[in-house]
Amino acid sequence: MGYFLKSYLLNWKKEIKSWGIWLAALALLYFTGWMTPIMGGLQNLVLSTGLIKPNLTLVDKSQLDFDYTGQFLTINDQTLNLEQYRGKTVFINLWATWCPPCLAEMPHISELYKKVKDQKDLEFLMIALDKDFEKSKSYIEKKGFTFPVVHAAYGLNASLQSESIPTTLVVSPSGKIIFYQEGMSNFNTEAFIEFLKETN
Repeated sequence: MGYFLKSYLLNWKKEIKSWGIWLAALALLYFTGWMTPIMGGLQNLVLSTGLIKPNLTLVDKSQLDFDYTGQFLTINDQTLNLEQYRGKTVFINLWATWCPPCLAEMPHISELYKKVKDQKDLEFLMIALDKDFEKSKSYIEKKGFTFPVVHAAYGLNASLQSESIPTTLVVSPSGKIIFYQEGMSNFNTEAFIEFLKETN
């Protein structure tokens, strides 16, 4: 009996030590700020496999009228009115630097933007939700992303409210939400590019 108890206690101590090491590693990642970029990097690798693609048949908010009321703050600290996008196809993405899935899909959105940025009447609007816009600006500059980024300094209208981020919408020139998705995806696909072209 004493042998089994001793063996059990020894295994129990090993388990506690093992868990302690894992918790210490997680705490280190969290408090140094490495957790988000590491998780984002791993999720980016998953997206790169092509296994997670935008579902173009989503109907959650499809064909609903888009609300053009609202303003945003640009990287140059100018006020941007959402109304100026009326009559255009608009790719909108809600994101934040503290959101690993947001960071994971961003390189793919960047590549998509490079491919379609010269398409007439197609606009991109990457809406940062960080409390401190400087964090968003710093991240974008560090990564060298060139798509337009604004800050939700004045809040979000009803069309842009979502349960989680990242959230991506595509609004048609006629003002309809024709694509709506909560969660990360690799938008840099031929199917999605064709979808954007057909929207115009």
